[in-house]
Amino acid sequence: MEQEFILIILNCKKYKNKALFQKFTWLRSLPEYIPYFHVIGDETMEEEYKFDNNERTLWVKTPDDYNSLPQKVLAAHKALLATYKFKYLLKTDDDQILVNTNFFKNLIGTLMKTSPPTHYGGFVVDVKEHYLSRYHEIHPELPKNLQLFKTKYCSGRFYFLSRIAVLSLQTRKEHIIKEYLEDYAIGYHLNQTFKYDMLHVATNEYFTDIEKSDFPEWEKKLKK
Repeated sequence: MEQEFILIILNCKKYKNKALFQKFTWLRSLPEYIPYFHVIGDETMEEEYKFDNNERTLWVKTPDDYNSLPQKVLAAHKALLATYKFKYLLKTDDDQILVNTNFFKNLIGTLMKTSPPTHYGGFVVDVKEHYLSRYHEIHPELPKNLQLFKTKYCSGRFYFLSRIAVLSLQTRKEHIIKEYLEDYAIGYHLNQTFKYDMLHVATNEYFTDIEKSDFPEWEKKLKK
């Protein structure tokens, strides 16, 4: 099936309410030519993956916890590669709100006219030297001695990959699934060939985090 652009949103069973929030807010303004799927893990599945087109959900046979996000995103990549002939895969998270509805239109306009094509982009984080991560202070399920090595990667708030870059990442699966931080894992293990012309996108100007205070107002609107 041909589809030039596809958006995946990492989600989980525990936070399906965040997916619903996105569906009833900014995803309604997503251009029609960009289908999206919330990606949820279920390691009890018999098949490797399952598309629920009615609910816009991609189920993958992986654990559904935070530490398994690298494994989950690679499983989603595999499912989409097998199902769609896409040019670019776009990725964000279930805790994000799009605050500028022109974002996708402008980004795709840039991608389509860029020559030679760019393969990877988002808010570029430059890790200049090896250090011990402190992400366990935010996500206590992470190991305390998590090491990050020198690299450039795009923040998980939003990034994109070309089809050929996604294919290349599949060859690094055994290494990526051993990582803990999904966005770092993608950038660190992506072949340098696809990182020479990374497109920096100021995603902090287009996306903001969902706050708990957003939900009461949203629920009121649904009841009307």
